Amino acid sequence: MKVNINSVHFKIDKKLDEYINEKIKKLSKFHQEIISSDVILKLENTPTPENKIAEIKLVISGNDLFATKKAKTFEEATDLAVEALRRQIEKTKEK
Repeated sequence: MKVNINSVHFKIDKKLDEYINEKIKKLSKFHQEIISSDVILKLENTPTPENKIAEIKLVISGNDLFATKKAKTFEEATDLAVEALRRQIEKTKEK
């Protein structure tokens, strides 16, 4: 599975890149037909500490899945988005 990571107006470090790749690849044990994923990381211009946004789109056979989460860190936002996608995968399998 191919993981595309884009960051808006900043560069991500290698550690964050590896963390996101690891989390996304764990989703493949829930759904075998994941073709690729697109991850967009961006900062929201608000004074609140929860200004890191992670948007993840999974391209799977059939329908694509999408989740957007906001948190204090990119790691936390990624965890929340991956968990939301895992629930979406389970719902689509039940159908």
